[in-house]
Amino acid sequence: MKNRSIILAKRPVGNPKPDDFALHVGELPDIQDSCIQDNEILVKNFAISLDAGFRNWMDEDAGDEVLPAMPLGEPVMGLSLCEVLATKNPEYEVGDKLMARFAWQEYSIGKPGDFIAKLPKDLEFPYSYYLGVLGDTGMSAYFALTEIAPPKEGETVLISAAGGAVGSIAGQIAKIYGARAVGISSSPEKCDFLVNELGYDAAVNRKAPEGQAEAIKAACPDGVDIFLDNVGGETLQAAITNMNHRGRIAMIGAVTHYTAKGAPSAPNNLFELVSKEITAQGFMTHFRHDEYEAVRQQLESWLAEGKLKSFEHKLTGIENVGVAFCQMFEGQNFGKTVVDL
Repeated sequence: MKNRSIILAKRPVGNPKPDDFALHVGELPDIQDSCIQDNEILVKNFAISLDAGFRNWMDEDAGDEVLPAMPLGEPVMGLSLCEVLATKNPEYEVGDKLMARFAWQEYSIGKPGDFIAKLPKDLEFPYSYYLGVLGDTGMSAYFALTEIAPPKEGETVLISAAGGAVGSIAGQIAKIYGARAVGISSSPEKCDFLVNELGYDAAVNRKAPEGQAEAIKAACPDGVDIFLDNVGGETLQAAITNMNHRGRIAMIGAVTHYTAKGAPSAPNNLFELVSKEITAQGFMTHFRHDEYEAVRQQLESWLAEGKLKSFEHKLTGIENVGVAFCQMFEGQNFGKTVVDL
């Protein structure tokens, strides 16, 4: 049996490019119990999540307690939805559908540490939602605004990369909690999307001629109480400039730093965290997967009530996974990026 995968062909320099990845066709043993070991399962991946944070582990000197640096010539790691084809793990049955951390490939053999959550038997929503609004994406937005930096009614919540996967959900959750939501994005089209489709109160174009700090000041005349940062760099610097005393920053991602060539020049105003008594905390859903079920139920409830909407940027085919990943860094996605296999 053939198993197609996308391998890391070159180390990306700056933003990833399609030729950093290559399609590889390998062999997979026949689907039978003999091809897996005790506690393992064999799965067929049917959808792949594209998440900018995985760019961080493509560098040679990357690697931490979450993931090691990705080796050249090997399938790229990511998140997927998959169906169990064979199992030697008593917790999983043939036919179970899972959200898991697997490589960009059609079939995977997994161990217990790879599995994040078992999907409901009967899906109430489209399956791709379980990679997006009902998956790690939704969890990131939810934890940012319930655990890390919960808003009070009437406070101003500023969100960077607001038209992307996490930002598109976070702005809506901020509104559910009665906050004023202001999003930062990369184009007039995305700013329109934030206000007219996602319900943001205002939008800031990070390429505004007057500079980000002044654009944020105009959109947030009462200052910023909470900043959800997906970007870092100059955007984080501009947000700090506009933060109110004892504001809170939830650090979700740092796209600017994943792709920086050399040391980033910003932010260079970190003393304002001291002078304004700002709290800044990073977090990862990786360490909160035991809470997934309860969070998913809350997000499902908001979807059913019409308080949340999900927007997706979809492509089809394993050969387009690398392309879809690169499109995110070019700002081509509106909402969550998913590739159907």
